[in-house]
Amino acid sequence: MSDDRIGHRAADLLPEERVAGSEDPRGQAEAILADSDEREADPGAAPDSFLERRRSDQTVDPDETTR
Repeated sequence: MSDDRIGHRAADLLPEERVAGSEDPRGQAEAILADSDEREADPGAAPDSFLERRRSDQTVDPDETTR
């Protein structure tokens, strides 16, 4: 994980992260990015998360929707 990536994430906190405040935005960013990298590398790493990947040819036609 690069220092530049961590710095950008620390500088661009989400609104809810700003409201909650952080004593260590850089440390918080590093932890968030580490968790994100782990979930990307192993989608089953978080028990309640589900990552669905589809190719463009696997999408639903507009005529096949339930609306």
